[in-house]
Amino acid sequence: MKLHFTLLLATAASIAPSFLRAQSAPPTTPDPAIKQMVEAISAKNLEDDIRKMVSFGTRHTLSDTKDKKRGIGAARNWVEQEFRKYAKASGNRLKVEQDTFTLNPDGRRIDKKTLMANVMATLPGTDPNDNRVFIVSGHLDSRVTDVMNRTSDAPGANDDASGVALVMEMARVMSQKQYPCTLIFVAVQGEEQGLLGSGYLAKKAKTQGWNLVGMLNNDIVGNSKGFDPEISDNKHIRVFSEGVPATETPEQAQLRRTLSSENDSPSRQLARYAKTACEQYVSDFGVMVEYRPDRFLRGGDHTPFNQQGFTAVRFTEPNENFNHQHQDLRTENNIVYGDNPEFVDYQYLRKNAGVNLATMASLALAPDAPQNVGVLTAKLTNRTELKWDAPKTGRKPAGYYVLMRETSSPVWQQKFFSSGTTADLPHSKDNYIFGVASVDEAGHESLPVIPKPVR
Repeated sequence: MKLHFTLLLATAASIAPSFLRAQSAPPTTPDPAIKQMVEAISAKNLEDDIRKMVSFGTRHTLSDTKDKKRGIGAARNWVEQEFRKYAKASGNRLKVEQDTFTLNPDGRRIDKKTLMANVMATLPGTDPNDNRVFIVSGHLDSRVTDVMNRTSDAPGANDDASGVALVMEMARVMSQKQYPCTLIFVAVQGEEQGLLGSGYLAKKAKTQGWNLVGMLNNDIVGNSKGFDPEISDNKHIRVFSEGVPATETPEQAQLRRTLSSENDSPSRQLARYAKTACEQYVSDFGVMVEYRPDRFLRGGDHTPFNQQGFTAVRFTEPNENFNHQHQDLRTENNIVYGDNPEFVDYQYLRKNAGVNLATMASLALAPDAPQNVGVLTAKLTNRTELKWDAPKTGRKPAGYYVLMRETSSPVWQQKFFSSGTTADLPHSKDNYIFGVASVDEAGHESLPVIPKPVR
């Protein structure tokens, strides 16, 4: 994967670190296969899928599950049918199911015993030794002003049919290719009632010991015109990520304070990775890396995954229009309220889907990340000595990139290639932040790992 900063591959023996001599790095040009998939995303398909979801009237979590034309049950069945079409086109490699679970009344937003379902399409990996899992999600349910109103029309075009349509289009395109690890495309239920479907799935992943490397949550990703008329932005998507991991132990907290590494959590690395993928594969578009877990007073389906200790981020448009979120359908003072499909910018949504696809495909095609990454601190020196172990799962990397940035920089600025598992850099460990990523012969990179001090 090409990274958006200077590539340092010095060859002069007098200035090059020893591990750089006589080595050649993998190509940094875009992967034609990923570029082709990004270009295959269809704005028309996204619009058709959103309008179909809106046609079910309401997709409220507590709405009808038996009616064939209205309610959450009809919507779940339709998404499943679409996934099955993609499965057939993939040679039945894509595995489709409604993963059901039952919730009892909780005294809050569930007032009756409710059978729920996440609609999932799983593309198993081709490498039996690669147990990595990546998830991309959107939430299928919708709501109006009263979160318990299950009967009124709740179109939910942008919140969050846009996210589900993005997931569906990714499944359609990506299922035509093969990846060494497992990809899961999921439309979760119950987000508006308290992140219920994602909470169930995150607990399941934790209980069953999934090697879940990254989770991409897409919620409210289709509108480029903001609440304030003068504020519109069809060239950016926000990516929110937690800084301090929710599952941080006291020992990890001590290390974080020592290193001041609040901006280098695994989720922050995933957000940076998405920014780089966007710069490489989606033209005239950019990722805004937000150093917050989510917006003020709001939450999303990445949160339960963070709470279970997984790496997860949220994609959301930069300027939300609150007249079109959680609103009863009405017109007041010439203002149209309601989350209708005419307020979605489908070309903008297409680019957001491209960012997600480029991120997921680049990670899936890359080797697993290096293990036990450490920076040697036994000697007082103005150099940086690093060491690490090869990944435990999947294929062997072609080498590794050591990433470097100033402590005040939000993004990686330089990189060095090594074919081994050590590095000795002529840069002070006290002045920079370092990371190490695995890379294959085609240039696909893993998420970087921040080194821990070791003696």
